[in-house]
Order: sequence, then C-alpha cells, then structure tokens
Amino acid sequence: MTALRSVVLGCGSYLPQRILTNAELAARIDTSDEWIVQRTGIRQRHIAAEGEFTSHLAVNAARAALAHAGVDAQSIDLIVLATSTPDNTFPATAVAVQNELGIHHGAAFDLQAVCSGFIFALATADNFLRCGAYKRALVIGAETFSRILDWSDRGTCVLFGDGAGAVVLEAQPQPGSSLDRGLLTTHLRSDGRHKSKLYVDGGPGSTRTVGYLRMEGREVFKHAVGMITDVIYDAFKATGTSAADIDWFVPHQANKRIIDASAHKLHIAPEKVVLTVDLHGNTSAASIPLALAVAVKDGRIRKGDLVLLEAMGGGFTWGSALLRW
Repeated sequence: MTALRSVVLGCGSYLPQRILTNAELAARIDTSDEWIVQRTGIRQRHIAAEGEFTSHLAVNAARAALAHAGVDAQSIDLIVLATSTPDNTFPATAVAVQNELGIHHGAAFDLQAVCSGFIFALATADNFLRCGAYKRALVIGAETFSRILDWSDRGTCVLFGDGAGAVVLEAQPQPGSSLDRGLLTTHLRSDGRHKSKLYVDGGPGSTRTVGYLRMEGREVFKHAVGMITDVIYDAFKATGTSAADIDWFVPHQANKRIIDASAHKLHIAPEKVVLTVDLHGNTSAASIPLALAVAVKDGRIRKGDLVLLEAMGGGFTWGSALLRW
C-alpha cells in the first residue's frame, strides 16, 4: 500500500549582513558576553537593515531553496509563510513573496504560531499536499524580530535575531512505511493559558500599535523541556521509531540550555544535535529552516537521514515533525 508523502526537494536560507555581537550589546545595556553565553549560548545575531523587510528575507531564502531543489518558481502552487513579524497587518507577507517570485497561480498565506511557526507551516503544507489539493509547496519561516524588541530590556533584546529559511516540498508516492522519504508525522499543540509568559504587548485590534516582546524567561524554561519531549514521544509512537533511530535532531534555536536538556532527556547524543543558536540567536519561525540549511550545506544531513524537528513558542504553541531527508 503506497502513501503520498511530502518530500523535501531542497532548502535555502538568508541572513541580513549586519551582525550584532554580544560585546556591542554590552556597550549599550547592563550585560556582558559571558552572561549571555552562559545563560543562552548566543554569541551574535543578524539584524535586518533599514528598509529590509520580512518579505525581502523570505524571498531570498525562497530563491535559495528553489535553486537547491533545482526547480522553477512556476512549479510552486502553494506558499505557506510562518512569521510573527509581517510586513503589513494585511495583506499576507506570503503574497508579496509570491508576487516577487513571479508566481500568479495557486495560493499563498501567512501562518502565525510564533517560534513554532515553521513546524505548524510544515504540517499545514503537508496536509494540503497529501490530500492532493496542491503538488509542490514552498514553506518559509521568516522574521525581523529586531523590530519588536525593547532594546532597554536585557532579558529579551539579547536573545533574538532576524533571518529566513525555506524548504521546497513535493507530493510523491512512497511505499508507506517509516522508511519512506518525506514527512512521516507531525504533532501540534497549543495552550492559551500561558499567553502572559511570552507575548507582544500590542496589536492592531487592541492598542493599534505594534508593541514590544515581553517574556517571563524562567517560566518559559520551566515548561519548555516537558512540552517539547511530549510531542517528540508522540512522533516516535506514531512511526514506531525511537531516539536511537534519529540521525539528526534539529531543534528550535532558542536557548542552548533548553536544547541540551531536551536532547539529554530524549537520550539523543550531543553529536547528533544541530546547533546554530550561537551564530543566529533566536530567529523564531526562521530558526529551524536556518539550521537545516546549515547542516545540509556542510554535508551533515544527507538523503535518507531521519531528521527530528521540534519547536515551542508564545501562546504557548509547540510541535514536532519527523521526516526522512
């Protein structure tokens, strides 16, 4: 019995040229490189230039993914863009990307699940592809979090950066087992009781302003590992796999301590964990595809590898995806 799977044809990424180091931040606010690295693992982050929008980052990542996949933009009939920092309240930033790529057919829309956005976008595109509604999709995570940071708040401004990553997915028939290429399973969760722990204090429907990111760091850390590992166990159960089968663990790049604790709880060896948080900071919905692009480019992730993805973000939202490259 065959199954239709969403197979990754290629991936790509884009980072703004401007790099903001911990030392530069320490010159502005009461912090230090040692404090930031010890608590988060972050050493630098990229910051979008004046006039450089989320759509610009997304378009560059999309073009890189299309080139890596070796497919033409006109073959794309679905774009799902995960972002919490759209260019405008509306229309969706995805339609700006669609237009810039010269695509005038199919559908394009934004998806908002904060740092879990890329996992939610993957799951959404996967369902559209597997049901036959579309054949080939661009799934993008793109953020300009530097625009919603309070740069006087050392508890948040040191954590985030800007960037974009993308993958090209294609519906392909596969044998129908855990050895199939493509997305094998996705698991999504949310719980609005935790809103006050990580949110932005503004919006068009409430304050008519953009607002700033606010976070209760200790509370987020306290919940993160348990929530993350729960949806990963769900992925293992759904596919009959285990941590021992995983070739690469590509987590949301929020905090090295959370990543290390999650890998330890799951019994995933440190050498199987893809880490980019030191160079990128937390790029929210862009962090997983950015990390994927790094590990594919340097040759770690190869065709046939079993790759585990996970993320947690404001809301709270959290989710996992298990795919064979």
